[in-house]
Amino acid sequence: MTITSVISVTSTPMNGSNQEHTLSVTHFILMGFPSSPEIQLLYFGLFSMTYILTLMGNAAIACAVRGDRRLHTPMYIFLGNFSLLEICYVTSTVPNMLTNFLSSSKSISFVSSCFLQFYFFFSLGTSETFLLPLMAFDRYLAICQPLHYPTIMSNRLCTILVSLCWVTAFLCYPAPIYFITQLPFCGPNIIDHFVCDPGPLLALSCVPAPGIELSCSLLSSVIIFFTLFFILASYTLVLRAVFRLPSAAGRRKAFSTCGSHLVVVSLFYATLMVMYISPNSGNPAGTQMVVTLIYSSVTPLVNPLIYSLRNKDMKAALRKIKILTKISQNS
Repeated sequence: MTITSVISVTSTPMNGSNQEHTLSVTHFILMGFPSSPEIQLLYFGLFSMTYILTLMGNAAIACAVRGDRRLHTPMYIFLGNFSLLEICYVTSTVPNMLTNFLSSSKSISFVSSCFLQFYFFFSLGTSETFLLPLMAFDRYLAICQPLHYPTIMSNRLCTILVSLCWVTAFLCYPAPIYFITQLPFCGPNIIDHFVCDPGPLLALSCVPAPGIELSCSLLSSVIIFFTLFFILASYTLVLRAVFRLPSAAGRRKAFSTCGSHLVVVSLFYATLMVMYISPNSGNPAGTQMVVTLIYSSVTPLVNPLIYSLRNKDMKAALRKIKILTKISQNS
């Protein structure tokens, strides 16, 4: 398979009257999973199926929450928004990855595609890290403050908190991305990844950028550790309250309500901490791609199963959607 690097030559004044030709990268090459054309087609089929199933699973949950009035509660509003986030999250990377499987050049433009993908991928991922603590806080209120829960966590407050998650997350990364775009990239322009990621991008810069690297690492660390600490604190209080419940049935119900969320949190944060607390920590490129693939493609695929299999209300709503779909097809 032939991969063509696209580099434009510009003339830059150096040392007064002297001029020196420097190379300016206009495109990057996303290597992805290099292999034979036959294997690339196999990857295309596999990830296409994964992408379709992810869209269907998360769309089903979002539609169930919207369509069933019994699910118009904060817990399910958070879950519906989380599913919508997952749809946007996988769409920020997977379609481009699928295109690269069928492409011989595998090129992606410098600003309009690479950094735009970088922005949406990280902003949507950050939205998830903000939404997961809210879901944990909602469970804390429901279990530890059941009498005050309806007045504290109203649907209006829930909607405001979800909106803040989206807006705040999309305001976190414009500055770091802007400073990365100002770095000189003069070749090589091959990114050994399937997504524009800060670690591989900074490695391609012509000049060292320890300040930008440190700021990206600190920003990721603050977001990850702050939200994870909030989740752990919420569930520590939840577990204390659960173990004090007098009936075994009550404890099982509480564990069932929180268990799905804890599984999702574990999958999501474990992979994030490996990748982004220290972007250039020496992880091999293959390891980086596998870990990124887990939290960007595999986790969104299994989340609908985790949330629906142990939730009676959600399963009832999904069955209702299935019945209504069959009726509309037969009519």
